[in-house]
Amino acid sequence: MTSPINLHLRDIQVLPSTTNTFIHPSVTSREKRILDIVGAIVGLAITVIIAVPITIAMWCYDPGSIFYSQTRCGLDGKPFKIWKFRSMIADADKQKHLVENKASGHIFKNENDPRITKVGHFLRKTSLDEFPQFWNVLKGDMSLVGTRPPTTDEVAMYDNHHFQRLKVKPGITGEWQVRGRSEVLDFEDIVQMDLNYQKRWSFFYDINLLIQTVAVVLARKGAC
Repeated sequence: MTSPINLHLRDIQVLPSTTNTFIHPSVTSREKRILDIVGAIVGLAITVIIAVPITIAMWCYDPGSIFYSQTRCGLDGKPFKIWKFRSMIADADKQKHLVENKASGHIFKNENDPRITKVGHFLRKTSLDEFPQFWNVLKGDMSLVGTRPPTTDEVAMYDNHHFQRLKVKPGITGEWQVRGRSEVLDFEDIVQMDLNYQKRWSFFYDINLLIQTVAVVLARKGAC
């Protein structure tokens, strides 16, 4: 089995769905990329502002790095470093095996994860932990709207039909965030949402999902 850290689409010996030459129209859409760049610039400006109180809160309640990075798989399985405001204790990844997985399939979820800090609970509830990902969007690793960015160890366990979800860029938001991410505990349901996004995609569908995301965040629904 390919090492998760070195995982790349060309190393995956599976379905034609991951090896064919099909390029999803969202990947080459000029309008979508312009929206991503404008949104990322605005988002990063907000990130700089909120970083100040978040840093102070962490100094008071949970000293340590303000940011957290992790290797995720993007378009066609290409690995990239995703960035977030840290919401867990230091070395949380090394303690993952001690936490019960409440989800089924190739995804890890536990709404009451003991590794989440006091500040982290607030960041996740308000989705403020996601703001540094605007840097990933500006770089082109992610989009404002797309599919959930999987971890390398998740992708290493994929069945053939799961790789189709990697045919678009991962997004800060998308179908699963809008439909109630904390309530979606079956990986196959997430896959279906991602494939549904690919089928329904248009520039205006992205706009629609962004508007729904704002409404969800303001209502503090679906946070995990």
